[in-house]
Amino acid sequence: MSANHGKQVLGIIGGSGVYDIDGLAGKHWEKVSSPFGEPSDELLCGELDGQAMVFLPRHGRGHRIPPSEINFRANIDALKRLGVTDVVSVSAVGSLREHLHPGMFVIADQFIDRTFARTKSFFGTGVVAHVSMAHPVCSRLGDHLEAAMREIGIELARGGTYLVMEGPQFSSLAESELYRSWNCDVIGMTNMPEAKLAREAEMCYATVAMVTDYDCWHPNHDDVTVEAIIEVLLANAEKARTLVKKVAPRIKRDAAAAGCGCRRALEHALITAPEARDADVMQRLDAVAGRVLKPR
Repeated sequence: MSANHGKQVLGIIGGSGVYDIDGLAGKHWEKVSSPFGEPSDELLCGELDGQAMVFLPRHGRGHRIPPSEINFRANIDALKRLGVTDVVSVSAVGSLREHLHPGMFVIADQFIDRTFARTKSFFGTGVVAHVSMAHPVCSRLGDHLEAAMREIGIELARGGTYLVMEGPQFSSLAESELYRSWNCDVIGMTNMPEAKLAREAEMCYATVAMVTDYDCWHPNHDDVTVEAIIEVLLANAEKARTLVKKVAPRIKRDAAAAGCGCRRALEHALITAPEARDADVMQRLDAVAGRVLKPR
């Protein structure tokens, strides 16, 4: 079971540089075993101004793991085992809209999942469950992120649709134009099935999509140099570190967090009758679904 005991713990999923935050007290790397396999890396634990925090390098330190080979289930399960209640996912994206220019942050509130080579659920034969993904991110966390960004002066867009592609190749021009016709706003490779699994684990989840460049639809895209993209990446990482420092105390002070509906996502999601549930599967689900699973 999770080691939460009612304590609010902020989890950050992101790349190198995002978890290197000044003022993180008692920081230490912790290896977490998961029944779903190996997480991307050890997890960095500590406290920032009294707020317990856990940082997970999505691709592993040194960016070793490509998007399609990330063990998303192990990552979310490991965070849950360390008591994480609120997850802020930070990722680089391409823009599908002229007004969402490089350097902007988008607090996405919808996803279109176009991935096809990833395991997308903790549940399966033996224990079946269906959670709602109508509103896939936590608006409460989104409010805190928006307020912190405005305080810092980060240019942002609140709301938007994030198209998650399989990768690792970038999209073709025809694909890019197709996604634009679907009214998608940004495109990336990492937030699915991450958001789905966070919902199944009853964790509040929000996305900070950091625009690095325009996708290939833009007529001037080819004029952007690798050096320019790297410059934006580095600037975004610096802004993301500042954002984490500013949003942590807001989350810590949030008295409404315990009553957030995200934390009861499994309340009516289990379909398999108690007498038909597989004991081995239930044991594997001890962290993510232990609140609602009852032993036979």
